[in-house]
Parts: sequence; C-alpha cells; structure tokens
Amino acid sequence: MSLVVYNTITRKKEEFKSIKEGYVGMYVCGPTVYGYPHLGHAKSYVSFDVIYRYLRYLGYKVKYVQNITDVGHLVGDAESGEDKIEKVAKIESIDPQEIAYKYETIYFDAMRELNVLPPSISCRATGHIIEIIDMIKTLIDKDFAYVTSEGNVYYRVNKFKDYGALSNRTLDSVLSGERIEVATDKEHPSDFALWKKAENGHIMKWNSPWSVGYPGWHIECSVMSKKYLGNTFDIHGGGMDNIFPHHECEIAQSTIANDAPFVKYFIHNNLVTVNGQKMGKSLGNFITLPDLFKEYNGMIIRFYILLNHYRKPTDFTKEGLTEAKKTYDRISETITNMRFLISNSELYTLELNPDIELLKENFLKAMDDDFNTSLGISYLLEAIKLINKELTSDKKISRLLAINELIKMYEEILGLTFTSNTNNKEQNLLEIINEIRNDLRANKNYEEADKIREKLNNLGITVNDRG
Repeated sequence: MSLVVYNTITRKKEEFKSIKEGYVGMYVCGPTVYGYPHLGHAKSYVSFDVIYRYLRYLGYKVKYVQNITDVGHLVGDAESGEDKIEKVAKIESIDPQEIAYKYETIYFDAMRELNVLPPSISCRATGHIIEIIDMIKTLIDKDFAYVTSEGNVYYRVNKFKDYGALSNRTLDSVLSGERIEVATDKEHPSDFALWKKAENGHIMKWNSPWSVGYPGWHIECSVMSKKYLGNTFDIHGGGMDNIFPHHECEIAQSTIANDAPFVKYFIHNNLVTVNGQKMGKSLGNFITLPDLFKEYNGMIIRFYILLNHYRKPTDFTKEGLTEAKKTYDRISETITNMRFLISNSELYTLELNPDIELLKENFLKAMDDDFNTSLGISYLLEAIKLINKELTSDKKISRLLAINELIKMYEEILGLTFTSNTNNKEQNLLEIINEIRNDLRANKNYEEADKIREKLNNLGITVNDRG
C-alpha cells in the first residue's frame, strides 16, 4: 500500500506523489506570538510533526517550513483594529518586538517538551517585508489589487474566480457570515488587506510605496512559502480554522502572483474542545501548555493527542488525560523491563517471527492511510502484549530483540519516548547489578545470581536468563 492523504481542496483521499521524486516541500502555518501556546497548538504541531517524521521514514528528503507571525494579525481577523501583538504590548507596557520574542521563545520551549522536531526553516514575517512589498506590487500590476486614498492595499476577491473553492463557500455566503465591521475604503466588502496604513501610535511599521504601514496577515505566508519552497509545493498544512479566510486568501494571492498552481495537497488538523466545548478564554476553559506541563510531562500530552486521528477533534478532559497517563506508564514500564533484560545481549541475534512482522506491516498500513496514529497505537499495544508474554515465559531473548526493533520504529515515527519513571542513576545501578549477575553466572555461581534475580523480581523487575 502506498501513502494516501486526505486533500482538503478535493475533499477526498488521494495517493501521495511528490512534485519532485524523493523530495517534499511542506509549509505549515505557525503561531502568532502574542500569548502562551495552548492545547490547540499542541494538537496541530504534534500532528504535523508525525507527518514530517513519517515522510522522512519513507525516505523523502523533506524541507519543512514553518512561519512565525510577529506582525499583521489583527484582532478578530478584521481588516481594521489593533494588531494582536501591539495590543498585548500595550497591556504589558513593553515593546512589540519584545512581546513577539518572549512568546516565540516560550512556544519553542513547549514544542521541545512535546518532542516536536524543529522545522527545516523557521521564518518570521518581519524578516520578509521587502519580499512582501514586491508581491503586493505584482498583484497591483496585474490589477488584482488596488490602492485606496487612505494608503491601504486590498485584494480584489471577485476577480479571482476560484475564491471559495478550498472552504466550499461562495462570495454571497462569505458576506452573510461576516460579523466584523467592514473597512469603508474597500471596493467590495470581501476584499482583504495586503497592506495597512499604520495609525497614530502604531509602532511596528515600514515604508512602502503606498504608506508607512505594515503587511496583512495572509500575504506573509504567500511570500515566505514562495521564497523557501517555490511557486508550487507539495503540502500546505494548518488547523481547520486556517481554511477560511487564511488559506483561501493565500491561494488567491499566490496563484495570481506566481502564475502557477499554489499547493498540491492541503492538509488540515481538527481542533481541540474542552469537555465538549470549544476552547476559549471567554469560556474560562483555555488551557495553556506551560500550565499543563506543571501536571503532565510532554510525552503524555503527545500520547494523548495521538490517540485520536489528526482529522478528528480532540476533546480534552482531565479524566481522559489521566487514563492516557496510566496507559503510557504501563507501556513505558514494560518496555523499560524489556530493555533492561536485553541490555547485555551481544551474544544473541534477532529472531524475526510472522507475528512481529505482521505488527510492523499493520502499523505501516495505518500510517499509509492518512497518518492514522489512533490505529497505529493499537498495534503498539499489541506489541506490548507480546513483550509481556515473553517476559513471563521461557521464550528467547533473541525474540525480544526483534520486538525492541519494532518498538524503536514506533518511537521514531510517533515521536514517543518510552521510559519509566526510573531516573538515570537508578537505571545505571540496575545495569551494574545485571553485570554482577552475569559475572556470577559466568563463574557458575548460579545460586547467588538466582538470589539477585529473585530480589529484583520482588521489586517488579523481571529478569530472564534464557536465550
């Protein structure tokens, strides 16, 4: 079976074929750095981390680009009002750039805690103002954008015939869903901002041919994806809340500016709810990652997220997370016991069996089916059953070695690290004890070796000397 992905723009699963054989260009919308990273960020970036890991496992050379929005994202996504970062800067009485850097640092710290691999390129909107101005000029020259008397620049939405194809909306339905104040200098209410003139007191602003101002949110991603991945690339990802208007606007801008199709596959993860409700500060159920890390380590949160398919919503409950922790801890304990047992197994070779090979095959089939981590973890649990069976039987260590290789593959692709609560000093002590037992057995002092094994068994640490 070859890799199949769900393409949002065609609304169906399709066989994945990269534009250039052996290479994948992937762009995922990063955070707007004006507040603490939250569960929604965890869901999105853990999901795309697994996609990134699996593509690399399949042998692709992946160029993974993720942006940092540090200017231009307006409050409520409206075409007027305050920039989100500037608003927080005023509240905290510090410079907007300091706000952006502060929360960007916290975001990357949270991603490391979740074992999310860094992207190939992390790019900031403020570092691409020249390129943004150049693309806006191109859109104006092609008559798909216009400058107003107030110094703003807008995209002519009704001139792009495919606008709404990604979100399956018409212009009429877009307008009927508007709940924001429409800027008075637009030709059409649905036109979106490419450049905004800075109001008095606005700190983050740059010179342009039209006004001293700052870029709109949508143009940033069109520019950065083009710069690092080219006019057309393989995968564009983000949360479902990015489909409209953000990704819809990106398609309109990039298709015209680049004279080329924009993206081959759009992939979107579903959102996070809390006890069945949409997560939001106004509802009092907004959970930040730094707060969550005080109670649970990142591996458990990652495991909890991967129990659901990325296209299904994750309903966060403390009960659900507690159960996930129990399962994760049981898995970790079993794997730790196995790895302790085989830590001195140089004399043994792998013993592959059909049941082990079948678990590998089934896991890879699950991942090939649109990165189905939920199903994949079920095969991980089947492997844990095999380990427990071996730990309590007279079977060979060589078979455990083969299962361990299977577990390492699961860890590599899922980004999970299974270790028990045993700290490094305790683990080293166990290894020393095991070395002493091996020396005793080598000198045929089986009675003393068996005493040590019995005491370890009483502590819940299984030792199996049979080859």
